[in-house]
Formats: sequence, C-alpha cells, structure tokens
Amino acid sequence: MRLSLFLFFACFSLISAAEYDLLIQNAQILDGTGAPAFTGNIGIQDGRITAIGAVTGSSKDVIDATGQYAAPGFIDVHTHSEKICDVPAAENFLRMGVTTIVTGNCGMSRTDVARFFAEITKTGTTLNVATLIGHGDIREQGMGGKFIRAPNADQLEVMKNLVDQAMKDGAVGMSTGLIYVPGSFAKTDELIALATIVAQHDGVYASHMRYETVRIFDALSELTQIAREAKVRTQLSHIKLSGPTAWGKAAEVLTYLDKARVEGLRITHDLYAYTASSTGLRQTIPDQALEGSRADFAARLADPQKKAHIIADMKEILQRSGRKDYSYAVIARFNADRSLNGLSLPLATKRVRGSDSLEEQIELLLDIEKRGGGTGIFHGMNEGDLLTFLKNPQTMIASDGGPRVLGEDVPHPRSYGNNARILGHYVREQKALPLEEAIRRMTSLPAQTFQFKDRGILRQGAHADIVLFDLAEIQDPSHFSDPHHYAEGFHHVLVRGIPVIRHTKFTSARPGGPLKKQSKAEK
Repeated sequence: MRLSLFLFFACFSLISAAEYDLLIQNAQILDGTGAPAFTGNIGIQDGRITAIGAVTGSSKDVIDATGQYAAPGFIDVHTHSEKICDVPAAENFLRMGVTTIVTGNCGMSRTDVARFFAEITKTGTTLNVATLIGHGDIREQGMGGKFIRAPNADQLEVMKNLVDQAMKDGAVGMSTGLIYVPGSFAKTDELIALATIVAQHDGVYASHMRYETVRIFDALSELTQIAREAKVRTQLSHIKLSGPTAWGKAAEVLTYLDKARVEGLRITHDLYAYTASSTGLRQTIPDQALEGSRADFAARLADPQKKAHIIADMKEILQRSGRKDYSYAVIARFNADRSLNGLSLPLATKRVRGSDSLEEQIELLLDIEKRGGGTGIFHGMNEGDLLTFLKNPQTMIASDGGPRVLGEDVPHPRSYGNNARILGHYVREQKALPLEEAIRRMTSLPAQTFQFKDRGILRQGAHADIVLFDLAEIQDPSHFSDPHHYAEGFHHVLVRGIPVIRHTKFTSARPGGPLKKQSKAEK
C-alpha cells in the first residue's frame, strides 16, 4: 500500500513538473549561438525556459510555430530611448523582434539612473530597458554650461561621482558622443579618468568616436588609448565611414581593430543596416559656435565678423568631406516649420529662401538652429563599406533608433526596420550572412558584451525573451520618404514569457522593465 501511494505521488509530481505556462511547438529553433537550427518545442514557466527540444507535457497555452523560426529576442545595444516612458509600448521595436534595448548612447542619457528605472517600473514597458550614463550630460552637469576647456579638479570629481553613482544604480557603462557639444570639447585624459570608474564596475565604455570621416584613424587611436589605459571593455558605436573622402577604408579600419584585440584590448562594435545616418542638423555647424545657450548662438550670428567665420568653417567642413553642398541631408524634424520635414536641404532652402545656393543653404541651417534646432538624415555612407563591416564576426546589429509614434515627423526608417532589413535584405536576398550568424549578432553577442545574464540564448533556465518569425515573409516596408511602417514577418514576440505580439497583433501587455547591471556580488 505504501509503495502504491509513493508511486502515485511520484507520478503526480512528474506530471505537475511538466506543466508549462506556455508551450511553443514545432519551431525551427535558432538558439543564438550560431549553431544550425533544429526542430523542437520550448516549454516556458514563470518567465523562464524550463525545457527545450523534444518537450512533452501539458500547458496552459500553446503556440504552434510550424513553418517559423524561434530565436532569442533581439538585443538592440544602441538606441536613444530616454523618453521610453512616453512611448512605453515601443511597438516599432517589438515588431522587428527586439525585446531588449540599451539606451543612453552617444553621450546623451538620463543622469539620474535610479529615478529613470523607477519611472520605467511605475509606467511599465513592453521591453527590457538597460541604460548607459551619458558623458555629455554629466559634463554639462559637472561644468555648469561652459565647455570649451578642461574641467578643474573639483568639476572632474563631480563628474566621476556621477558616473560612479550611475554604475551603482545599475547603468551598464558610460557612453560618449565626441562629435557633439559638450563632449567634443573633452580631452582624452578626461575620458580616461571617467572610463576608469566604469572599469572599476566592469562596465562598458561605448563611444561615438570623435571622427567617422577621413580622420577615423585618429579617432581609433584615441579609442584604443582609452581602452588600454582605463582597462575598460570598449564598444565602438555604429561603425561607419562618412563622406566620399573616407569611403573604401573599411578593411583598414577592421584590421586596426583586429590588431588591437590581438594586443588584448576588449573591443566590439555595432552597425545599422543603412547608408544614411541621422542626428541633429546642428552637426553641420562648427562646435565652437554652439557653446552655451541658443541666445549665445544668436548673439554670435548677430556679429557680422563671427558669423562670417562660422560660414567659412561650414564651407571648409563640406570641402574636407568631398561635398559641394548639403544635398546629402534631409530634414527629419523641425518643429518650428513642419512643412519642411522630409525635404532635402536644397529643396527646403528653395521653398523658404527662393534660392538653393550653398550660401542660402547655410543660412537656412543657421536659422533652424537659432529657432530651436532640428534633426536630419544624412546620406553619407557607402554600401561596399557597410557590407565589409557587416561581415565581420565582431559586428553587432543595432538600430541607433528610438521608440516611434506612427506618423510623427519623418524619421530614419531604422527605428522600424533595422533587424528586418538585416534578415530580409542581407540574409535572405543578398546572402551576405548566414541566418544563424545574423541571429548570433542580434542575440548572444550583445548579451555577452553587455553581460545580460541568461538572455540572448535559448536554453533551459534562460529568460523567455523569444521571437518567432517566417523568414520568407520578413519585410521592412519603412523607407526614407515614407518611414512609418512596421516590419513584417514577425508572428509572435515574448518578453519574460509573456506574448507582446501574438499572431502579428499587439497584445498591450507590458511585461518588460529595468535591466540593471549586476554587481560583482550578484554574478
């Protein structure tokens, strides 16, 4: 009798242990490591993968994934999502398979990391959200608005304390934007001092380098110096070559980075799948003209001699890049006159000023900055360089985008289609990358780089951030002239085991939240 009861309870226990919250059946599983796909099932319980492969047992919910690939949710390590609480659904990310984002890039972030994470927890998000601490913002806070100089000892100490506190509060590292004011005025020794604090927390130094032009090797020299002297893990943001005079040097750039890695430096990089960038239109204006407030800028323009110097510098910058005018630039957002959104600089100048001469284009750019500034799209890269960078095994896929509201402005399409473009255009159509390798670049490689434990991989015990897609259906209908279209082909997206996209429909669930860097004690 006792033996019979023991066997009964043992069998009951086994049945209970095999019960899942959700069971994904008949998927072609890409585990994120780069290994070939295999057919199997995935059992999920309490937000974790509890079984994978030849899985049987009962489940509260079932997804039939016949004809679809199952992969880890994509990790986008380069986003600008500081206002994620304003668009907590972030549907544009979800619909191209992204389940985790890293914000705070290019030196721009929330400096109050603890409060930022508290707001995310209170609002609720669909995505897992990690952040870097932005060097530009801590420099502005530490130096009080005057930037064309090095910080004094007290100011540097304030900045170091801000970085240290951000890391303690869960930031995954520090970012720089060395083409942006105020970061552009920072000297290398300042960056080393701050990156050393990051290294003490085993964080990442992610850098939008000082140059992405023909002077890129000067920027790489600074990047590797910081990595070496601060002993910090380093991420090169959105690797690219901007301007015709820089084109064709991608192989040299990669050789430089490979040599640095052989020497022991821990350097990785990310890339988006387009030959156009997007940033503030003020980047066409020399840094020295932008120090201080917009009132200071307007005062400089009111001085004929200072204005003439600014214009001369703008022409010199164009000449160095191998361009004759700003026909490569498109206005993405100008709140003071939204009728210009989507127009190239020459077309916008013709409409506003009656002539599209270079002089009038410069006048429009100066006026836009004086009236509040705007963002632009800059068609400045070469497809051959992009492909060379894409094929490098250290290249992660990252959008450089942010959460979007359908129909708002004329933004870069990368926020809607970056991952879809990789899978549809570069994997399926061009065969520039094997599918398994592309998935690795979107999942386990970024997870390892930013130390996201149990993410970026499909295995027992991992977080159930999962995307199911039909490769034949993958499309990125978002284009530069008509960007507001969600990616297609992603049937199901799960965050922490909860469907946020189900049968291609948004579920309105918000299972995401802060993704804090683990302390050394937690590892």
